[in-house]
Amino acid sequence: MSTKSIPPCLDLLLDGNIARITFNNPAARNAMTWPMYEELKSICDDLAKNPDIRVVIFRGAGDKAFVSGSDIEQFVSLKKDEAYEQAVDQIFIALQELPMPTIAVIEGLAVGSGLLMATACDFRISTPDARFGIPVARTLGNCLSPGNLKWISAHLGIPMVKKMLLTAELIKAPQLLESGFLYRTVEASEITEAADALANKMAVLAPITQKASKLGIARLLRSNLPDCSDLMRETYNSQDFREGVAAFLEGRPPQWIGK
Repeated sequence: MSTKSIPPCLDLLLDGNIARITFNNPAARNAMTWPMYEELKSICDDLAKNPDIRVVIFRGAGDKAFVSGSDIEQFVSLKKDEAYEQAVDQIFIALQELPMPTIAVIEGLAVGSGLLMATACDFRISTPDARFGIPVARTLGNCLSPGNLKWISAHLGIPMVKKMLLTAELIKAPQLLESGFLYRTVEASEITEAADALANKMAVLAPITQKASKLGIARLLRSNLPDCSDLMRETYNSQDFREGVAAFLEGRPPQWIGK
């Protein structure tokens, strides 16, 4: 067994034929900085070329969150409107296109980009009290790319995605277990064992078949995507988005004006 610490705040453990990746920023509920996003893509690109790895398990450090979204500080100097979403898309695609099965282990929150990354994994195991959502209509006032909208709609269903995006509600794990989005819910004391059991089950199956199946589905979901650059440009260039970022950092409710 070998351990490699990867700054800033991602840890990679190669444990036999299983890779374990930890989003390690517990003081900020594992919020993702841009260097963390870049490191995630680098790790995924490396793992995709490693035939010895048969399953990848993702989880957040601590018990408060899988990932609570993006670090808001990085939005202060954002100048290229929809370019942020387009750049993050490429990172999510690297995660979606890992050729081996992937598992998200979720305790606490999986919100914003945390939900997107959990959805990019093939299976999700959570504690019963975990909560999921994309509350940007209440927090930042930004939006998702068409690729991410299509991906999460395929996994969660359009009614649930609208509920998350338009009401900013966080959805509790039992509801998502019933819909099939979650593979299992287990108590925190059992979650590592449950994830390992699923990983070991998949690690002995035909890897080329697994790759063809999951990448075929990924390509189907990305086919014929519409051009939504006008919507993203309007959102990221809006006064509301700048107000959302400022309000979040100042710890006050945002005042939306619709401009």
